[in-house]
Amino acid sequence: MSSSAPFICSICEQESVHICVKCKKDTCNNHLCEKCGSCSDCCDCEVHLDSGGHEAGEPDYEAGHAA
Repeated sequence: MSSSAPFICSICEQESVHICVKCKKDTCNNHLCEKCGSCSDCCDCEVHLDSGGHEAGEPDYEAGHAA
């Protein structure tokens, strides 16, 4: 048995080491709000997480293009 037993994200079923502060379900980094500590299902923040890894309203720059 290993010393660190990862949990399984209740949303995407990937390994996780975080727990939502509201519903107490396991959640991975992709589904955890850094601002409030809730999973994406429970998060009430104005800026919601998306599958692309950046927050809404943040520009999506392609490689080689400068702002």
